Parts: sequence; structure tokens; C-alpha cells
Amino acid sequence: MGVGIALLVILGLAVVVLLWAVGIYNSLVRLKNEVDNGWAQIDVQLKRRYDLIPNLVETVKGYASHERETLEKVIQARNMAMSAAGPAEQAAAENMLTNTLKSLFALSEAYPDLKANTNFLALQEELVATENKISFSRQFYNDRVMMFNTAIEVFPANMVANFFPGKFTKREFFETTEAAEREAVQVKF
Repeated sequence: MGVGIALLVILGLAVVVLLWAVGIYNSLVRLKNEVDNGWAQIDVQLKRRYDLIPNLVETVKGYASHERETLEKVIQARNMAMSAAGPAEQAAAENMLTNTLKSLFALSEAYPDLKANTNFLALQEELVATENKISFSRQFYNDRVMMFNTAIEVFPANMVANFFPGKFTKREFFETTEAAEREAVQVKF
């Protein structure tokens, strides 16, 4: 009779440990999926930004046709940003694109008719709204990355994470690397 009770206690403890490990595993999967969702939301907003840029360039072309170099740099930066992979490369490409957009908006100072164009103003307003959404999406993503990275590093969840190598690996933050890129984009018309 004593052996049976000891066996039941051991079996009960094994079930509790298994349920505990399953709970931790499920929370890690949930956090991993939140990180992936955060990245997808950045992607959605960046796509929206990329779709706006050709319209903006076309509008500027009508007023500043001899500013071809600036327009080409904007398109080149857009293409580089669209092909970037991973948070670090994406952040660098996005910062380059932001800088080229600054020079595009600076053209409006030299062309008062462009500055007053309703299409240009609407596109500029839409781009500002999109930049705000991108900023929010980056913040959401980075918050989720921090939660996920913390979860896979703290005890006892790190034991479960390490039990599944490759499934729960540290994620990169979406951040700028240069001090100048940390400054807010200033659009003046």
C-alpha cells in the first residue's frame, strides 16, 4: 500500500511539472506570436508609406522637374527599404528613406506653387499620419520583443526555452543606430 501511494505522489508531481512546463511553453509561444504580429504591423505601415512615395514624387515632378537627382534618391531609398531584411537592416534603410524624404520636402520651399498644391498637401498629411503609425508600430514591436526576450532569459522559463533550441531565440529591436537619425523629421512648407 505504501508503494502505491508513493507512486501516486510521484505521478502527481510529474503531472504538475508537466502542466507547469506546458503553461510556460504556451506563454512563450504567445509572446513569440505577439512579436511576429508586431513585425507584421510595421510591415503594413511601411507598405503604406512605400505606396505613398511614388505619388508624392510624381506630384513634385510636375513642379520641380529639374530636381531629378533628389527624386531619384527618394525612389532609390524606397527600393532599398522595400528589400531590407530583418529589424537592423530595415531600420537603417528606413532612416535613409526618411532623410531623402526630408530633402524632397525641402524642395517645396523653392516652389510656392507646389507648396499650395492640394494633392501635395494631402499626400504630405497622409505621410505624416503614416509616420505616426509607423512610430506606434515600432514601439509596439519593441515592447513585445522586450517581453519575449525577458521571458526566454528568466528562470524557470529559460529552461523550457532552452529545451526547444531554435524555436525561442532572442529577437532584435527595431532601433536607430545614428544620433542624427534619432531626431524627429521636420517637414516645413
